Formats: sequence, C-alpha cells, structure tokens
Amino acid sequence: MMLLAWLTAPARWSGTDSIPTRVLEHLHVSFSALALAALLALPLGIYLGHRASSGGAERLAALFVNAANVGRALPSLALLALALPIAFRLGLGLGFWPTVLMLVPLGVPLILVNTYIALRNVDREVLEVARGLGMRPGQVLRRVQLPLALPVIAAGVRNAAVTTVATATLGALVAGGGLGRYIVDGLARREDERLLAGAALVALLSIATELVFAAAERLLRPGGLAPCSKVTLGGSEQELG
Repeated sequence: MMLLAWLTAPARWSGTDSIPTRVLEHLHVSFSALALAALLALPLGIYLGHRASSGGAERLAALFVNAANVGRALPSLALLALALPIAFRLGLGLGFWPTVLMLVPLGVPLILVNTYIALRNVDREVLEVARGLGMRPGQVLRRVQLPLALPVIAAGVRNAAVTTVATATLGALVAGGGLGRYIVDGLARREDERLLAGAALVALLSIATELVFAAAERLLRPGGLAPCSKVTLGGSEQELG
C-alpha cells in the first residue's frame, strides 16, 4: 500500500523527478544505444549472412560473432567502468554517454547473430530460383533474402531492446537519469518506497518493450515460419535471441 501511495502521489507526476520524465530519460538512453548497436550490427550481419548463403565467409562470420559475444560475457558494471574513461577522454562527461557506451556492446551480438543466421538460413532452393530468374546478387538480397529473414532479425532487435532497457538502470550510478535514479536515490536516502518503485517501473518498462517488439515481430513473420533457435559457428553452438 505504501508503494502504491508513493506511485500515485501528485508529486510523482510533475517536475524534473516525475515518473514521466524519468521514463522518457530511460527510453532516450536505451533506444539511442539500440540505434547505435543496430547501426553497427545490421550491415555487418547482412554482409556476412549474404556471403555465407553463397557458400563463403563461415570462418569470418565465426570470428566476428565470437568477438561480439565478448560484450555479452563481460558484466555490465565492468562495461560501465570501461566506458567511463572513454567518455572522459572524448570529453563526453558523465551520465548519458557512458551509459550508451556500456549498452552498445550488449546489443550488438544479439542483433549481429540473428541477422547473420537469418540470411544464411534462407532456403538455398529459393535463392537458386531467384538467381535462375536472372536476379543479380544485390537483387536477391533485397527482394528475397531480407524479406524472408526479417522476422528473425526483428527477434534479435527485440532481445537487444529488452536488454538495453533493463540494463540502462545502471546509468544512474554515473549520474545518469532514467528510472535507475529512483533506485540509487532510494538506497542513498533509505527510502524503501522509492527504491521499490524504481525496480517495479524498470520491470514494467522492460515487459512493455518485450510486448511491443514481440507484436511487431509477429506482424513480420509469414505464416508457418518458425524461428531458428540454435546454430553452429566455428565449431561451437550459438544461441539465438
């Protein structure tokens, strides 16, 4: 009841520390990082997947995927600690940019692996038919591979979005905004209601992100197309998002 009273208090819905302001800050940093991760991962995943569908680039793909997965292996706090000196050296300061630099390595492997596998696993017979019709490699990619691969690519983006939204909470440790501010301030002030409200709001925002992206993914998936969950790269099995 105390948590509900804190959430519904008029002061929580206006001002610089209001729930709407903190949610917008959280979304801003999360989706800025997601956009940068997609900008890095999508072109590389498309290139590697298109090459692999023609019988090449398997070793190169394994190299890039395993390198990208280093970001997933490192703890988020370690990534934040690594991002801080980079941000300072570039004159970016505290808050927004260190948080973004922490989140990008978490999103890149999720998008890269799904994009690569989605394009590589397009039915070879479908591709041969497209080539037999006189399509050039670029046309095969744009008109055949990408449309068929889009649902699996979207699944990677969905998982990257949920990961960034959940982990962006740590930005409050480096003077960032967002919902993590409630958790950090709640600990500092010993205000249990503020702390619990922050945790609950982060959880709800993560669930909402999952539902929105999952709905978009279902719209993109043709009937009868089942998503791929695992693949072998460079002799090791990789789990898809």
